[in-house]
Amino acid sequence: MRLQEEREQIVDFGRRLISSALTTGSGGNLSIFDPAQKVIAITPSGVRYQDVAAADVVVVDLHGKVVEGKLSPSSELVFHLALYERFPSIRAVVHTHSVYATTLACLGWEIPAAHYLVGFAGKKVPVAPYATFGSRELAENLVEAINGYQAVLLANHGLVSIGASLEKAFNVAEEIEFVGRVYLQTKMVGEPVILSPEEMDRVLEKFKSYGQPRKIEKK
Repeated sequence: MRLQEEREQIVDFGRRLISSALTTGSGGNLSIFDPAQKVIAITPSGVRYQDVAAADVVVVDLHGKVVEGKLSPSSELVFHLALYERFPSIRAVVHTHSVYATTLACLGWEIPAAHYLVGFAGKKVPVAPYATFGSRELAENLVEAINGYQAVLLANHGLVSIGASLEKAFNVAEEIEFVGRVYLQTKMVGEPVILSPEEMDRVLEKFKSYGQPRKIEKK
């Protein structure tokens, strides 16, 4: 099976979308880009994550043509293709309908630096203007808004995050949902204190060395 490992990852992280309350049912979508083969593994359209098997994950080329798989690819394939075309360094895309991020998207509010963990996306999370799901217009709005960031809110829709791996893109989606919740809750009580651009510069610099160093196996 072509891209077997990547398709299995999509099954795993699709189920994690549900268990982490980042979406419901078949909402949202996931993809992984293989630059060597120039193909993309992407979730099938309208299938509940609990029911998706690796063989159900669709493989398409960079023009969106199905090269392996019996099901139709995600209805948001157009914006996945647009992201990989515009930003060749990314390897994965995660789209969620997480409650707090989506609430802010429906308000048309970007997520500012109310909490330093917004740094997973950048100094803020911008909002892409609304367009019908699956449309070329939505794809164009998304790639324009996300330029320079790791996540963006889609107005009246949800969240999109990108990364060098599916795990990293998923982590961005999780952290931004947390920051979105904190920001919305502080707005309910008062006016949140926003971290300065200079502080966020320091945070982003520290994030470069955040986590455990990768171990090199001895041969």
